[in-house]
Amino acid sequence: MTEQHETPGGVSGRALNSVSGKSINKDIPQATVTRLATYLRVLAVLADEGVLIVSSEELAVAAGVGSAKLRKDLSFLGPNGVRGVGYDVAKLRNRIEDVLGLADGHRVILVGAGNLGRALAGYGGFSRRGFTMVGIFDNDPAVIGASVAGLRVLDTARLRAAVAELAPTIAVVTVPDSAAQGVCDELVAAGVQCILSFSPVSLAVPATVEVRRVDLAVELQMLSFERARSAELEAAEPAAAERVAAGETVHAVSTPIGRRMAGRAAHQPAPRKTTSHSATEPTSKGSVVAP
Repeated sequence: MTEQHETPGGVSGRALNSVSGKSINKDIPQATVTRLATYLRVLAVLADEGVLIVSSEELAVAAGVGSAKLRKDLSFLGPNGVRGVGYDVAKLRNRIEDVLGLADGHRVILVGAGNLGRALAGYGGFSRRGFTMVGIFDNDPAVIGASVAGLRVLDTARLRAAVAELAPTIAVVTVPDSAAQGVCDELVAAGVQCILSFSPVSLAVPATVEVRRVDLAVELQMLSFERARSAELEAAEPAAAERVAAGETVHAVSTPIGRRMAGRAAHQPAPRKTTSHSATEPTSKGSVVAP
């Protein structure tokens, strides 16, 4: 689960940045912002492959969205593509980076040099996307002074002074739940305004501070739910098909599976009537369900 703390004016659905001297204050839906990050990743790959122009259909397929949705998302950025030609990969990439506030890059510090923190610090994808790790902190004497991803782990007791020296724009917190709020308070007091927390604890921060929370357990639970729902659907559809083949009326059920199966039935031809009147036909009280 990711969660965003809103700053004044409802930034949760709005891009508020000052990039390259340009003020960006446009109402952009949060879902669109998420997809813009996906488009940016695809454009980076295309640029590495030497692609200069990409059509909306090609970009949509690569990003896993519909072309109409992609064009609507990109409309928030102003005119970009040329009808019948497509999008200039480099220009569109730069425009999205501007809107996402990535044009000048970001300096990142990490608090918590445990297993998760070390893995994040060693991930090379961050630097390729404009996020440079400039400092790592921990309060464990056994860890302080060790080298992680080319950086020496500093004592969290020096956090405020180090923030003033390193001038980070984003802080990543990977500490135990019991320490998350205290670390957050120190970061806020040091002047950090953007925090990414991997603790499920809801952090209390001033309205001027932006917090995103990543709960890996919730993400796994969502995957478990989708797997269980798919298994239920796969088990229910053959049974419903057998009942329809036998001439039974399968009533609509107010569940995701029932609704999906009923929707499919709407596109099936009506069963053929017989003189024995044993055929099953739709009625106002139910619907014939076929896979």
